[in-house]
Amino acid sequence: MNQKTLPAKDSGTGAGSAQPSTKTGERAAAQQLFSSDPKYKKYTLQVEKCLNTFDNVHEWADSVAFLKQLLKTFQSYLQFKEIPYKLIVAKRLSQCLNPALPTGVHQRALDVYIHILSVLGTEGLKRDLPLWSSGLFPFFEYASTSVKPTLLNIYDTYYLPLQHDLRPVMKSFIIALLPGLEEETGEFFDKVLGLLDRLSGTMSPVFFMQNLWLVMITMSSARGTALNFLSRRLPRLHADEDITVIVGRDIGLMIRAFAAALEDDNLLVRRSALDMLLQTMRVDSAAIKRAKPEDSAILMKAAISVVLRRDLSLNRRLYTWLLGPDEKSEVQSAYLQQHALQLLSSTLKSEMVTPSGEYSESRPFKIFISLLDKWEIGSPLTEALIYDALKAIRQHLITESETKEDITMTASTLLEAAEPSILWKHLLKSILNAINSGEDQFEAISLTLFLLHSLPVQDDEVKSIHLPIIFAALMETLLVHVQEDPSRVTSRAVQECFLLQDEILRHLSPDTLQQRPKLADPSQESTLTPLAFALVFYGLDAPASVANSHSVTPLTCVVEHSFAFSRLCAQVAVRQRDISLFLRISYLRVLSLLEKFIEFVERASEGPLELSWDPSGWVSDVLDSMDVENIDFNLVDSSISVLLSLQRSSKLVPKFVPNQMQVVGRMVKKLFRFLHQDWAVFHVRAVSLVWTLESSASHHFVESIISQSMSSSDPRTVHDAFEAFGVLWRLTDDESVPGFRFKVPLMIVLETLKHDCPTSRRVGETWMRCNLRSYIRVLEPLLYDLLDPKIRRKPALVKIRGKEIRGFIYEQKFDQRYVHHLLEVLHSIVQFGGQGFTKSARSTLIQRIQYQPLVERIGTALVDPNSSFLDVLIELLSRFIQSEPKEQNTLTMDPLNTKIQSTTIDILQAIVARGEVDHLALGTLEPIIIGKLYFFVHLNRLDLQNKLLRILHSLISASTVQIAHANAEEQSSAEGSLSSGKKSYSVNSLLTQTLMDGISMPHNRPVQQHWLDFVLLAIPQFQPALQGMVPPLADCTCRQLRSLLNSVVRANQSDGSSVSTGVATDAEFVMLLNTLERLLLLGLANYSELAQQDEDTPTQEKTGGESSGILGLVSNVFTAEATLPSEEQTTVRSPGFRSLNDGVRVLFSIWINLIWTSPSTRRSEDDSLIMIYSRTRGRCRRVLEYLFRAYPSEVLEGVISCWERDLNRHPKSPSSSESAAFELVDILIASAHSAVHMICESIAIRSSGGSERSRKYINPDVSDATLFKFLEQYLSRLEGPLALQVWARFMQLAKDVASSTREFRSQVYLTLRCLCVLGDKVTQTTAMDDKRIKKDLQETFGKLLDACVTFVGRTSEPSSWIRRTTKESMVNGRSSPAPRSVTDPKVNDKVDANAVSLPDTAKPMWGNELPSQIVEFVATTVIPNLRKFLVDNDKVTSICSNIVYYIINPAVKAKTRPLDLDNTVLDITSELTKLPPALKVWRTPVSDILYDSRLFQSNPTAAMRWKAIIKALFDSDKTSFGELLGRIASAPSTNIFVNRENEILVRSLNLRRLSFVLFCGEKNHFLTQLPSVQEKLVDTLRNVPSPIIQSEVFLCIRVLLCRLSPHNLTSFWPVVLTELYRIFEQIIVTVPADESEDLHLILAASKCLDLLLALQTPEFQIHQWMFITDTVDAVFHPDVWDPEAMFDQLAEIVGSLPVPDTRERARSKNGHVAFPSVAAVVSFPTTVETQAMRRPMLSTLRQIDSVRDLKAFFSNVSISTYENVYASGGNVDWDAVEQGLMEDMFDGQ
Repeated sequence: MNQKTLPAKDSGTGAGSAQPSTKTGERAAAQQLFSSDPKYKKYTLQVEKCLNTFDNVHEWADSVAFLKQLLKTFQSYLQFKEIPYKLIVAKRLSQCLNPALPTGVHQRALDVYIHILSVLGTEGLKRDLPLWSSGLFPFFEYASTSVKPTLLNIYDTYYLPLQHDLRPVMKSFIIALLPGLEEETGEFFDKVLGLLDRLSGTMSPVFFMQNLWLVMITMSSARGTALNFLSRRLPRLHADEDITVIVGRDIGLMIRAFAAALEDDNLLVRRSALDMLLQTMRVDSAAIKRAKPEDSAILMKAAISVVLRRDLSLNRRLYTWLLGPDEKSEVQSAYLQQHALQLLSSTLKSEMVTPSGEYSESRPFKIFISLLDKWEIGSPLTEALIYDALKAIRQHLITESETKEDITMTASTLLEAAEPSILWKHLLKSILNAINSGEDQFEAISLTLFLLHSLPVQDDEVKSIHLPIIFAALMETLLVHVQEDPSRVTSRAVQECFLLQDEILRHLSPDTLQQRPKLADPSQESTLTPLAFALVFYGLDAPASVANSHSVTPLTCVVEHSFAFSRLCAQVAVRQRDISLFLRISYLRVLSLLEKFIEFVERASEGPLELSWDPSGWVSDVLDSMDVENIDFNLVDSSISVLLSLQRSSKLVPKFVPNQMQVVGRMVKKLFRFLHQDWAVFHVRAVSLVWTLESSASHHFVESIISQSMSSSDPRTVHDAFEAFGVLWRLTDDESVPGFRFKVPLMIVLETLKHDCPTSRRVGETWMRCNLRSYIRVLEPLLYDLLDPKIRRKPALVKIRGKEIRGFIYEQKFDQRYVHHLLEVLHSIVQFGGQGFTKSARSTLIQRIQYQPLVERIGTALVDPNSSFLDVLIELLSRFIQSEPKEQNTLTMDPLNTKIQSTTIDILQAIVARGEVDHLALGTLEPIIIGKLYFFVHLNRLDLQNKLLRILHSLISASTVQIAHANAEEQSSAEGSLSSGKKSYSVNSLLTQTLMDGISMPHNRPVQQHWLDFVLLAIPQFQPALQGMVPPLADCTCRQLRSLLNSVVRANQSDGSSVSTGVATDAEFVMLLNTLERLLLLGLANYSELAQQDEDTPTQEKTGGESSGILGLVSNVFTAEATLPSEEQTTVRSPGFRSLNDGVRVLFSIWINLIWTSPSTRRSEDDSLIMIYSRTRGRCRRVLEYLFRAYPSEVLEGVISCWERDLNRHPKSPSSSESAAFELVDILIASAHSAVHMICESIAIRSSGGSERSRKYINPDVSDATLFKFLEQYLSRLEGPLALQVWARFMQLAKDVASSTREFRSQVYLTLRCLCVLGDKVTQTTAMDDKRIKKDLQETFGKLLDACVTFVGRTSEPSSWIRRTTKESMVNGRSSPAPRSVTDPKVNDKVDANAVSLPDTAKPMWGNELPSQIVEFVATTVIPNLRKFLVDNDKVTSICSNIVYYIINPAVKAKTRPLDLDNTVLDITSELTKLPPALKVWRTPVSDILYDSRLFQSNPTAAMRWKAIIKALFDSDKTSFGELLGRIASAPSTNIFVNRENEILVRSLNLRRLSFVLFCGEKNHFLTQLPSVQEKLVDTLRNVPSPIIQSEVFLCIRVLLCRLSPHNLTSFWPVVLTELYRIFEQIIVTVPADESEDLHLILAASKCLDLLLALQTPEFQIHQWMFITDTVDAVFHPDVWDPEAMFDQLAEIVGSLPVPDTRERARSKNGHVAFPSVAAVVSFPTTVETQAMRRPMLSTLRQIDSVRDLKAFFSNVSISTYENVYASGGNVDWDAVEQGLMEDMFDGQ
């Protein structure tokens, strides 16, 4: 290869020759000296001729011949002390020293080297040191035994005499020699060791050592041999000896070298490094003491990491380094404390708190665990570090990360390994400080809580010793803390500490609190308080007064302290007459603990627990605190629970013996306060407590207390007592027989039903309506008394006018007044209960009676045991009617008996009879009653509303009956013709509004049930008279349900700080749901009847309708009709169907919102909310099921409409509503086949006018797109067997759609989506073995997909779905055509006239989005699953061919930059590469894109997405790479008509294309093609002198450096180094002119070197001294320093260039170079900072206009490289490297 130059252009500023460096000038002078000599010219020609023969070298023998000829040529001209073409000669000699060549070639090459060096002499070698060293230095590592002596002789003979001139090459020389020290027994070991000693002597030993440290930092392969040298030459130092005289003032450099060795992967290197630490850098040495803290931390971090290797030899050395050389444990511990502990703990703490990204977060904790194995280290280290370690662990676990599981396991291991006493000692100390500090510092408490919560305690020692001690000590601390200042009871520290106590108690058993562990002084064990005992046990400072007067167990202490603390809280509450939030929290937590303590005492195996406490005083204070006005129910709950536990306890001495009537009375009254409707969330728990009190009392105290409250003279008290008793009655189960246990309160309630006071009667009736639960409960105690054995009768037969009447005679007197009273009560019950009472009594058998005395009385009365309650009642009443007193008792018994009979008749009449009123009176009374009702509703007067509604119902009933009779009579008198004068009931105009107001008014809520009963009773009975009221009433009911739903949801979402009141009960929900169900069915029933009437009318056309009734509304959605619905019929929204849709929406909202999820902490209101949620949701389900049985299609479409609405409202979190919707569909529809069939039918009705299954009403809110979307989601949830069930029905729809693709483009796409979902399920089953299923799937899938793909390709222009900017459009010279909608008449050539027409709002507005959605679906779903659906390769190929033709090709053609395709199109291409049958389809367009001349105009981000595709292209076709190389023509064209500039451009693009292909591969992916690539690059460098093309060669070299392992490029280094050296040497000789085309090549070469310096590969480090100063001279210049490195020389040359005055430079390129700041002192990163990574400096520089633009790079590259090596620890920022390469490749040029 001919040596080439970079000539400078004469024109332009900045050109000319700079002052060359000294060595460059000497070389020029030597050349000038011989240039005029003819013999030297001949000499030059001979050398050139010989060098040219190297091109014909093909095997090693040719290399030997070449070297012989070259040596012979040199020997023929010994008179000349200069070597012609020395750059090329050096390159050829380096190539001949390739390790792959045989030893003979190496020996011949060394012979040539010896001759050249002898000819040049010392001065010549000094001048040309880079040329000859580039081949000799790397060779020693690979040299064979036979040639090593020769090589070492060359080093010794020719290099060492250079002395100080070896300073620049010192690091490389050391790297070259160190492989000789690998084996101590090697024959060259001593000689190499001597050479290194002499090399050290040429400079100062300090300089030599500094370079040795750099070698250890940067080259892992040289660390072992470097340590071998150091072990023999670095002296053993004492602690106080100064090492700087040996290693230099930069101790940090040495520390980093040792740190690199200690973290080496080689075990022997680590061992040697530890030996060196013990020898020269003991932990107490002056070097470590004088080092910077961050440097010491680096060394300690590296040293302790060796424990992770689990090697005993390494651990032993580390322990010796940390503990000192002495063998005594005491001395070792003292040594560690004095010298190493602080550094060790701070280093580990720093690693734990701010972990480095290089290692896992658990690494420092694992090191800590390993160090615990050595107790001399573990114990003091645990003392210093355990608390901080726990804090760090908590921080890591709180922060969600991928390593959370690893951290958890490591933390558990640490807790098991660490000494528990040390751990809990620190925790106790920190907790006590937090409590006593008086500040809100909870770190220690929260840390302990976290420890017990997240890390399970498995150690028995912790459970049996430490936790009990801590627990008892904290209880005493809390009590003392609050006793000193009672206001502290509200402090946050106290609250948090009680949380901790509760958690600790979970881990304790009763026996662990019965005794204490032993102390060193046994005499103190029984006399110390728990706190003092803990302080003594853990060795903490104990207070002055710590003794107890008597011996007690820890359990006794904690119970006494808990009683004292709770009493103190109660006293504070009473004193303040207010319970604040914080006081409530503390009080609650101590009561909770106290209840657990009592349970502990009961479970304990010991005998009674003697306490020093005042039970009566404690109870009194607690009860007084319950009387505070704003007390919380949770406090009441906890207080009563503790009192009940105390009463049941048998082991507490003295025992709690309460004055039951007083104590129970206060508790019951307080509980009854919380049975008010405003406290509905606490009702269940309060009722449970009342029954517990009733069961625990020895007398009927609770019944008496309730009765007293209900009999109070204060109306408000009575009202509240009734309400509370009602809640108690309603929430009590039948098993508790409340009718007998609370008989007196029940009778008080029943008496109000006949009370003269309207208010009292209203209260009683409301009680019955809302709380009764069952009439049997009330009837049982009345029957029991009416069957009193004292009422004795005997049958009697009385004759009256010849008739015999059977009856009874009372044998004796009895309490008639009481019986009459009972019958009046029963009358009021029957009047009140009506049909409900009758149903209940008739359906309940007396066999279900659970009160045995009543069973006995019924049996005594000779009643059939299989009778119902109604039978018994009628029998009993008939006996009373039939019974008369004896004659002798008539005067005394008859008046009352008459009353008894009258009342009895009233009861029977209320059961069986009805009355009549004339029409005139009815017409007069009805408006008055309605008006009065309206008046009462709006004035909030509730007492008479119930009676008015009853009379109103009677009035309407009588009116409708009379009108019906009148119409019947008139119709019978007509002569067969339809009468037009038919009368009808006219609804009062105020009635509807009155009913709506009565239901919806908030203050009318107590009587809402009466209004709803009227609606449910009147409207069905008086049809169709009141039909017009159904829709508004249904809407009103829906609004009420929404309001109740919102209140319940808000109550469940409350955080507990405020109690939610006004929450609806389950009864309110149920009654409203009942009303809604009936109203919806009534509205639809009338609609169907009207439709039926229309059919019967001869003047109208018959239309398809659905017949329905109120109770049996069944409409078959699959019924076929002969005629099609007209457009008007399908779009008109009838009131009934509108109400149905609204009702379904409300029911759906209830269904999805009332799903109970248990809160993290239990709340008192949870029991009630659970009941409300479950009962309401259950009733909602029954309503939906009933509606669905009547109108299945309409209800299903309503559910789908709600599902879509919720999906649109919450697109980011649709999972809950989705799951609830599909769960509801599964409940309503028995089988998946039926569901799919119904959805398909709904789609068919909307999509195809030819469908036979049509219905009159179509929901306009549900489009076919919504139905398809729902169907897709439904199918995705089916399992394989269910998917097979629906397969046939769905395929019927899919085939129908596939057969009419011209008409329904959107339906084709939606059907394809559903088919893909269903097909994916079916292909996972054995059904695919069925040929028919497989055929149907393939054919239908193929048709649908072809239709979709074709539609995308033929929808106007590709630009309508490919997103293009205006700028891109204008590049093509035209704008994108206007996109055409899918409804364009030109596209829809033919539309079926019979198709169902939907409103515009219901039609899917796809517009231009449909094609893009199809493309995205093809990319994400179709192609990845193509092989599942299409088994035939030919079909796969056909489909892929269409995709390429209709989607990929138009997308590529529409882009001016080929790689800037849409992500979806790119995804399609990527997926196609994974399909073997599609290889021939996608390969052509991808190849066209790769070889497109506009390829590199794309941006780097777009190009990165093509890596996998390009890689697949060359993997699929092995000839592709050869074809690519063949396009890179190295020889210039001989055609004289070729455009040279275009030829250069084509070559450069092909080279860059090669770089991009190599970049797309993985590491060593194209290793087999490396020889061909090298050959092509070398030929290009040799034959194509264009700077542009050579720049591309350097870009390709940079890619090879990133994509190949460094050792694979060994043979390539001579060529690369020679070219780099030539380029930069030419700049030194002649600086190129501004705007020169050579600047592009200079920048490319600079970037190549920049990358090499950033990568710091071992193969290049031995050469980098030629270009940069790689020794410490880069930072610390010697006193007399002449730069030898090329870049340093260039910095001086370029810096001395004059700045042109003719023009201002438009911009400064230096601003684009990422240079570090230059400082006199090197700035090192601290241990807290994230470790820096090496990255190229020129990665953002794209172009230079002058060599001056590289001045900053030349000036700073040496020091920057040194700093990167110093700080980065060998880490390379590969992301930045690859990003820089991509930006250079895709720079738009």
